[in-house]
Amino acid sequence: MHLKHFLQTGLLAATLAAGAAQAQNVVLYSSNNTETIETALDAVKKQSPKLNVQPVTGGTGTMMKRIEAEAQNPRGDLFWSGGFGTLGAYRQHLQPYRPADIDKIPAEFRGPDDLWVGTNVHIMVLMVNERQLKGLAAPATWSDLMQPQWKGKFAITDPSKSGTAYMLVYGLYKQFGQEGLDKIAANAVVTASSGTTYKGVAAGEYAVGMTLEYAAQEYVAGGQKEIKLVYPTEGSYLAPEGMFIIKGAKNLEAAKALYDGLLSKEAQEAQLVKNFRRPTRSDIAVASLTTLPDFNSIKIFPVSQDAAAKEYEAVVAAWNQAAAKAK
Repeated sequence: MHLKHFLQTGLLAATLAAGAAQAQNVVLYSSNNTETIETALDAVKKQSPKLNVQPVTGGTGTMMKRIEAEAQNPRGDLFWSGGFGTLGAYRQHLQPYRPADIDKIPAEFRGPDDLWVGTNVHIMVLMVNERQLKGLAAPATWSDLMQPQWKGKFAITDPSKSGTAYMLVYGLYKQFGQEGLDKIAANAVVTASSGTTYKGVAAGEYAVGMTLEYAAQEYVAGGQKEIKLVYPTEGSYLAPEGMFIIKGAKNLEAAKALYDGLLSKEAQEAQLVKNFRRPTRSDIAVASLTTLPDFNSIKIFPVSQDAAAKEYEAVVAAWNQAAAKAK
């Protein structure tokens, strides 16, 4: 009996050890919401069933500070996702990796020296609530909102409170200068978060919001027929988001497998269809999978993500100056 029990216990221990050896543990630091993470990991698990991903979540800034603090003894293996400017500011904590299908990602959505890669790209749009226009023609351009009739009727997020809002204001500043920012700030209702802007438009508090394509599209897909997306004819601005392997990652091979998985066509398509996150891959037919337009049919005003990061303090100061004049 003792021998049988010993054999069973020994067998169990051996089985557990084999299972642990097969499972590839990887710690994912992420600033994405739970739904976005689950969508991606469901797709990744189908390709890499042995990956055991442990997500740790927090705001982008918080997670980057954590990676910096843990530099001597990294607890995380991969970070996903943050704006390119933020990733560039922490480049000494990034481990280069060149995935097999990098050629499917346009150069503008890749970091230098294989340090990071874009997983999705935000496009700045005008989110319009047609019920709240009250006889006004829907805006077709950013500069329409600089006209006096728009005072108090649209929302924009404070660029010092949101990375994506900063990219919007940076684009406006590059395209229209201080004068353009002054006119926008004079007319806008300034909110403290991106969510407040798009939720406010959906709820009818504002006729228009300068916001993110995916956020506006969620209301369209949810059946709110009065919500429309306008891609300004002067050009939309891009804010790609990327991921990287943390320098000194303890589970490097598993981190590479997760990186490949998050970059895969399957994961990016799932994010697009379920969460309207526009893919960075060039081999995904966005317009045939959603009601969103294909990337090549949208006019883009080009901005440098690197320059945007370097000029952060100056452009936020320019916005603050515009906001102060508006009071």
